[in-house]
Amino acid sequence: MALKRMDNIGIVVEDLGETIEFFRELGLEFEGRATVEGEWAGRVTGLGDQHVEIAMMRTPDGHSRLELSRFITPPVIADHRNAPVNALGYLRAMFTVDDVDETLERLRKRGAELVGEVVQYRDAYRLCYIRGPEGLLIGLAQELG
Repeated sequence: MALKRMDNIGIVVEDLGETIEFFRELGLEFEGRATVEGEWAGRVTGLGDQHVEIAMMRTPDGHSRLELSRFITPPVIADHRNAPVNALGYLRAMFTVDDVDETLERLRKRGAELVGEVVQYRDAYRLCYIRGPEGLLIGLAQELG
């Protein structure tokens, strides 16, 4: 049996509304918002009885999604948002954009901060990392040529 696709990446946040608007500004499309709760959901996650607000965001090509989650119960127990780039585990989501500079300018209005600097990798890409809402690490790549 072959792998069919990757459906989404999940990110846990405190402020769902602010995070939705940030990713909208980046260019993701808002698919919808829902509440996931109850014993069945807890059986999947291993968290027991849970109550979570989620929002689904889709890339413009329709192939990738972010699932943004805000846990009401049980409470969040760890915070990795300010982990450095070389930390173990989930690191970042990377997005290809038309223009890194224009994207940075728009996202700075929503609180994004450049982590290092915008660099060019050979004649292939311009790249940078930013910290978005709640310190989320996000990579931006602009294809050249």
